[in-house]
Amino acid sequence: MSERIDAHQHYWRLSRGDYGWLTPALAPIYRNFAPADLAPHLEAFGIARTVLVQAAPTEAETEFLLEIAAATPSVAGVVGWIDMEAEDAPGLVMRLAENRKLVGLRPMIHDIADPRWMLSPRLGPAFTAIIGADLVFDALVRPWHLSPLLALVERHPDLAVVVDHGAKPDIARWAPGDRDFTDWAEGMRRLGRHPQVVCKTSGLVTEARPDWQPDDLTPYLDELLESFGPARLLFGSDWPVVDLAGGYARWIDALAAWIDRRLDPEAAAGVLGDNAARIYGLDRR
Repeated sequence: MSERIDAHQHYWRLSRGDYGWLTPALAPIYRNFAPADLAPHLEAFGIARTVLVQAAPTEAETEFLLEIAAATPSVAGVVGWIDMEAEDAPGLVMRLAENRKLVGLRPMIHDIADPRWMLSPRLGPAFTAIIGADLVFDALVRPWHLSPLLALVERHPDLAVVVDHGAKPDIARWAPGDRDFTDWAEGMRRLGRHPQVVCKTSGLVTEARPDWQPDDLTPYLDELLESFGPARLLFGSDWPVVDLAGGYARWIDALAAWIDRRLDPEAAAGVLGDNAARIYGLDRR
């Protein structure tokens, strides 16, 4: 029987002090979040396991998340962070990968000024190590990163890539048919031609208007389905960040309604869990 897996959620503890982006201006999420806070949502929606994703660009936070994973049965895997430019980056990758709960690594690309940073030769050894350790590369990107990301995928055809949050299209301002929407859609389709690239549906609602309606998301979800097919789409909540845009229940209800319209039961089971288990190697690891 298929399990539901939330492929993108966070926990954090403010006193750790390395969440530079998390300020009092984000009042609904400016507090500690721990497994006990997520548990009611997991129970309400029948979600058995999660992938816990980094929220700070420090190795210390990765160790913190791995400690949580070791003590929390619902956490099936952790996507962590390392300094990919460090001289000892390959060694860091291999050391962290000794922990079987580590399933991927994610630099916070959307906060890096140079959109072509990921193509720097300095990162080559880190990417080689990620491939060698059988880890996934989570790409936290925005639409203007799609061309460099495509070049990275072509440079490293053995690199398993998960595009986070549908590459953050500006749903609040774009309309289907606009040039920006068309450019984003074409960029995603180019990536989708590479079978090692998959995409998370998480994070879309935080790019929409505060008063978003499910129909606002439909053109974007349809484009992701067209680009990647149902076997390479992953459900993720982006909790607790999703609390800035209506909350866990509203997002999963909207996604479930779209899935009911677009997918058969087998494909739906893939998006809601089976794909994440396969792509992150949750059972293999």
